[in-house]
Amino acid sequence: IKALYPNPSGTRVVVVDSSNNAYLGNPVTAEMTPFPQFPTQSVKHIMWDINDAGVVMVWDSREVHTYVYAPTTRWGPMVSKLGPVEISSGGEISMRPESTPLPANHWPIVAASGVITCQDSSGNLQNLDAPTYGSADHRLNKQHLQFTQKLALLQLKEAWNAALALDGRAYWLALSNKAMEVMDMNMAIRVYRELGDAGMVMGLERIMHYEDKNLLAGHIALLYDDYNKAQELFLASTRPVTALEMRRDLLHWDQALKLAHTLAPHQVPDISVQFARQMEFKGEYESALEKFESALNTITNEEEAAGAGMGGGGLLGDKEETEKIQSVCMAGIARCTLRLGDLNRGKSYVREANDMQLCRDCARILEVMKQTGDAATLYEMGEQYERAAAIYIKTKNLTQAARIMPKVTQPKLHSEYAAKCEKDGQFEEAVRSYERARDMDAVVRLCLDQLSTPERAFEIVRSTSSSTGAQLVAHYCQREGNFRGAIEFLLMAKCSEEAFALAKTHDCMDVYTKVLGDGIGPDEAQSVASFYESQHELGQAGHFYSLCGQYARALKLFLQCGEKEVDRAIEVVGKARNDMLTHTLIDFLMGETDGVPKEPFHIYRLYLALGNYAQAAKTAIIIARQEQDLGNYRQAHSIIYETIRQLQDQKVRVPQSLRRPFTLLHSYMLVKKLIKHKNHEGAARMLLRVAKNISKFPNHVVPVLTSTVIESFRAGLKQSALEYAKMLVSPCDLPNLPALSISSF
Repeated sequence: IKALYPNPSGTRVVVVDSSNNAYLGNPVTAEMTPFPQFPTQSVKHIMWDINDAGVVMVWDSREVHTYVYAPTTRWGPMVSKLGPVEISSGGEISMRPESTPLPANHWPIVAASGVITCQDSSGNLQNLDAPTYGSADHRLNKQHLQFTQKLALLQLKEAWNAALALDGRAYWLALSNKAMEVMDMNMAIRVYRELGDAGMVMGLERIMHYEDKNLLAGHIALLYDDYNKAQELFLASTRPVTALEMRRDLLHWDQALKLAHTLAPHQVPDISVQFARQMEFKGEYESALEKFESALNTITNEEEAAGAGMGGGGLLGDKEETEKIQSVCMAGIARCTLRLGDLNRGKSYVREANDMQLCRDCARILEVMKQTGDAATLYEMGEQYERAAAIYIKTKNLTQAARIMPKVTQPKLHSEYAAKCEKDGQFEEAVRSYERARDMDAVVRLCLDQLSTPERAFEIVRSTSSSTGAQLVAHYCQREGNFRGAIEFLLMAKCSEEAFALAKTHDCMDVYTKVLGDGIGPDEAQSVASFYESQHELGQAGHFYSLCGQYARALKLFLQCGEKEVDRAIEVVGKARNDMLTHTLIDFLMGETDGVPKEPFHIYRLYLALGNYAQAAKTAIIIARQEQDLGNYRQAHSIIYETIRQLQDQKVRVPQSLRRPFTLLHSYMLVKKLIKHKNHEGAARMLLRVAKNISKFPNHVVPVLTSTVIESFRAGLKQSALEYAKMLVSPCDLPNLPALSISSF
């Protein structure tokens, strides 16, 4: 040691040795930090800046070299030589160390805040500015120069103020890098908040409370993806197990395993298993098998040691976790053993494990190795019946397949199995599988061609309405001479022309029309109508002419049939709404065509069909009155009720001339029901209403009045009972009516 230069407080010292190397010593930690690029010439003087504690200036009789000391950084204590600073757009900081010559005959004495006090040859003191260690580009503004100077001097608070004024992303990134370098967590968090980097802020907030510098530096190195440096720092910290945790999180299982042997032996089995899984995934099966067995042996040894009372066995404290790792080890050993070709041993491990997922994994391995029989067995053990069935079907092992097919849900497999069974002559089994596959056309085909159960085929086609199945059944029916069935199924198969020709040839047109029903098309209806007309079935012909819209021709045929097709004729005229057809039908109903007037009821239905509800109401009243005069009160009531309902459905006002007779007839109809339920007052009220209009019931005067007297008396309406009793015993008081018919009500 040639010279010592302590700082003003005596806490740090610059040591210069005989090799002209300099070190900054920390007497507390005994750390000696070397000076980089120290002057090669003999040093004349070294000064500590009085105000900037970390700044050291070295004078070699011609030039001044400026250094800054950082006691805490990611890499430990550091001394850096200053010079021009450059900042890239990405925030990278680069500094080119330089020295600055002093004027001749000037001897530096002391430095304070960058001002060097020198003594010249005359003994006078002069102040000189410290050498430039700011920006290399002097054309830049003053704020930029201030920021770079403060950043180089590690005066981060002043650099923050300059960055606020500059407000550029490059400056913020540079400040964040420097704060992370010197492990100033508070400043780093402030800068990253300004940058809007929430992830970095959250990461730094989790580690800022660490007091151990090595632990904190390790986490910072981890943030910068420097894993080896982070491990080195973690191992040097008070919590070395953090290095193991880092390697586990990074899935670096080989290094984690090495660390676990020293730092956490109880984690060795679990890490060995994870390492083995990784190697198994990479295809390194021998190494994976070795690791699985090593993990299993470790657990076994711990259990034996614990059983012998020797302690140990960190995993044994958690029995459930231990059993889980053991099962994983056994599964891994079984898989790797199979992959390495030792099939018998591997299968024995699988059976011992009795693990459903392991059975599935090993089955896939065996399937890839073309060991289809064993693969199918393991698929069954793993309850993957579809895969097992696929193998059995492919290898034509129908006996084994039949055993598990009820558990298979994929229609494709059922179809393939059914096809194999059909080819093998197992038609019943084929039918069951086709049904499970929902291939009902194939079921129909087998029922017709192989099983001789046509009724079942007919039922299936009727329920499914399958066009293909219908064609199969239709051709079968034709072969068997069942033309009515053939027509039905040809129509279901949309072969209407063939069905019509068959119906026409074999006189089965009724089947043809019944199957088509209301869905018959105009062309089909016209063809049917022409057929019936040629067969002189005029009513049927007229019906189908009406369905295809030929109303005039339909009406003509209906009228030729006389009164038996009047209802259809009325329906056609109602649909046509044609004046000429209406007048033609009216003439027929009035008897002008054949001289025979028809029942008025047909006129009433015609008015309803035409929507002429006013005339229908008037006609209904006339008809009801006629029926009432004949004593057909129920028929009269029905006609008026139907008319009222039709008017209400069409939202047409019901006239009082219709409501009054309906009320009277309805009262008459209710009497018997009210008497049956012993509602004598209600029956009496209904009968009194009828008795007041007794002339409307000429055929039942005496029964009505008698019942009125009896029910009025029962209901306590004695005056009304007396009044109508007098009328009964005094025939002169009765209205001038025809002969009375005395009978029970």
